[in-house]
Amino acid sequence: MTTTGSFDDSLFARGDSLLKRASDDVPEKIIGTILFACALVSVVTTFGIVAIIFKETVAFLQEVSFGQFFLDTQWTPLFNPPRFGIWPLINGTVLTTVISMVVAVPLGLSSAIYLAEYATPKVASILRPAVEILAGIPTVVYGYFALIFLTPLLRNFLPVEVFNALSAGLMMGIMITPTVGSISLDAIKSVPRSLREGSYALGITKLETIFKVVLPAALSGIMASIILGVSRAVGETMTVLIAAGAQPRLTFNPLESIATMTAFMAQVSSGDAPRGSFNFKSIYAVGAVLFLITLALNIGSYWISNRFKEKYD
Repeated sequence: MTTTGSFDDSLFARGDSLLKRASDDVPEKIIGTILFACALVSVVTTFGIVAIIFKETVAFLQEVSFGQFFLDTQWTPLFNPPRFGIWPLINGTVLTTVISMVVAVPLGLSSAIYLAEYATPKVASILRPAVEILAGIPTVVYGYFALIFLTPLLRNFLPVEVFNALSAGLMMGIMITPTVGSISLDAIKSVPRSLREGSYALGITKLETIFKVVLPAALSGIMASIILGVSRAVGETMTVLIAAGAQPRLTFNPLESIATMTAFMAQVSSGDAPRGSFNFKSIYAVGAVLFLITLALNIGSYWISNRFKEKYD
């Protein structure tokens, strides 16, 4: 009898344990389902946006040939007859992006090196938030600052137009500096201390260690930060719309007024063309090209990160 009772008690105990474990798994499954639904919303939203953009782009390209869109060098959709050569918009986007990265990469990388290698913990705790706060300033503020302050300052030395690519690019560079600097700083800090100590043991100076050991080891993260900065510069709207103007020109002169892809999209969306008209549909075609450019940049960033990624035990 005792043996049978003990056996029954063990069965009941095991059953209670299984029931308790099952009841504990229910909240975990609910939480997992909620998190999956949140992730699914993001994915579905992305695919919905892409589907709408390319649906309207296909309709646009049924009226404007591929050659007119990609081979023409004039973008005058509101003129008669309209011309839809996208290269002036791409040119303006590339021009402002190059100028901004010329500013953002040296400033961002230099600030990251200083905060990671030279600054004391107390100084770094003050400077890093001060630098990153630039990322929280609204872009429209950057645009008006470039138009009201930077452009008149440049006109004292250069024959720039009121709206020009140079002031827009310079201000975008200041705006993107926290993005490049913050990610580069994390990449530099992730380099093991043992690499630095090994370099110092060989008699190499601190500056040489930074450029010959630390930066090559952190190259993956640094390149990712630069490409992320380029992606943000390509997609910037308000700064270039306010400071660079809205004149599509195929020019490499940063002193002239230009128009970017995002600036054109904002201009048309503000009411220059009736909603649903053919000119309004052109923003979807421009948006599709912008999407493909940023997608290529993100793929390039992912490939570079994996290609140059260093693994340490």
